[in-house]
Amino acid sequence: MSKFLSAAASSVVALAIASSASAQTAAPAAPAAPAVTHGSVLPGVCIFSYQRAVGQSQVGKAVNARLGTIAQQVNAELSGERTALENESKALDAKKATTAQDALEQQAATLQAKANAWQRKGQLRQKEVEVTEQKALARVSQELDTPIKQVYQAQKCSLLLDRESVMLANPAMDITDAVVAALDARIKTLTFDRERLDQQVPGAAALQPTNK
Repeated sequence: MSKFLSAAASSVVALAIASSASAQTAAPAAPAAPAVTHGSVLPGVCIFSYQRAVGQSQVGKAVNARLGTIAQQVNAELSGERTALENESKALDAKKATTAQDALEQQAATLQAKANAWQRKGQLRQKEVEVTEQKALARVSQELDTPIKQVYQAQKCSLLLDRESVMLANPAMDITDAVVAALDARIKTLTFDRERLDQQVPGAAALQPTNK
């Protein structure tokens, strides 16, 4: 890659890949708890795994898939613009021997401005993906509230513990599967698009293709 793009690309090259990985693991299923073949059940004490509920529920899977699609779209957008910048940089390098120094410096400055705008755009897209993920999972959490309360009351729980904070517990005390079933009966998917934090990125116009 030309020196004109190296500085800008170094901090953004893995942006969309990282965003995609984040989206694809936005709602991971928690590892299965070690099997408990004996032990007593504490009356009124229940445990619940939020991670497993989100990871196994239909709405959680739908949200996870949508976040992955959004990350892929961001990846395609940034990768296409990066390729165009790299090609322009190579073309500028090829003209070094036949272009006046002042003209070469002016074209290099223009290219660097485009690279800087691309970097800012990449950072903005990353933030947008993160905010989109946060809002989508917050909506899933809201939808979980009613099923949790319903199962809590049906199971006659008097205390609900976070499964991820409990080292070991009798599976008979775990209400996660019942909550997932109730959530699936309540909602199966969510519709959302990538959040737009700023419709106009400074310098973004420089990234647009021209007919020249």
